[in-house]
Amino acid sequence: MDCRTECIEIQEFDTVRDLVGLARDTRLHSCKILADTQILYALYKKHHWLMRGATFYQLHLLLDKHADEQNELIDKIAERVQTLGGIAVGDPRHVAELTKIRRAPNGCEEVPAMLSRLLEAHETILVDAHDAAAKIAELGDDGSNDLIVSEVIRTGELEAWFLVEHLVDTPLVRVLADARQHNAEPLDLGFFCAERLTLRTPRSLYLSGDATKSRGHA
Repeated sequence: MDCRTECIEIQEFDTVRDLVGLARDTRLHSCKILADTQILYALYKKHHWLMRGATFYQLHLLLDKHADEQNELIDKIAERVQTLGGIAVGDPRHVAELTKIRRAPNGCEEVPAMLSRLLEAHETILVDAHDAAAKIAELGDDGSNDLIVSEVIRTGELEAWFLVEHLVDTPLVRVLADARQHNAEPLDLGFFCAERLTLRTPRSLYLSGDATKSRGHA
């Protein structure tokens, strides 16, 4: 059978079946978080493989553990979307179109940059998850609210804490590589910046290509 001519979609993405009488928005919030969670999982696996340095062993194992936890979340969120009559995003190419998480370079970054990218991804998901939980609660979807609060938020906050503790006494970084040349975008540490986390180390280290410069010591 030639799928190009024989197969048709029986339900389009971004549509819902009225199975349980809940508002359409409850499914859409979960699907956005699902896309970002799949990217976070992929980032964890990438940095798990590429980890190096004095803390290689500890971080290699930690990132793999976090990846497994995120993979479990992906399944739970996707099944919730399906349970409510929606369409869970599953194709990685489709996920890439939907995610708000910045793309990392194809190569290997310094270890602080890897951890900072993971923190930025967590921030993106946590901000959206808190917002979605409040809106979904107003819509009366207690099941999705419980999933987002008990699973997505609590798991994300715990994993972010472990990452932050590995950055204590290590400068948080911004990657300044040209996105067009390196398929990457600069980091924005946002919620997990040093000032808000009361880390003891200033955000003074910058990476640009292979060059590393410290503010005031260029």
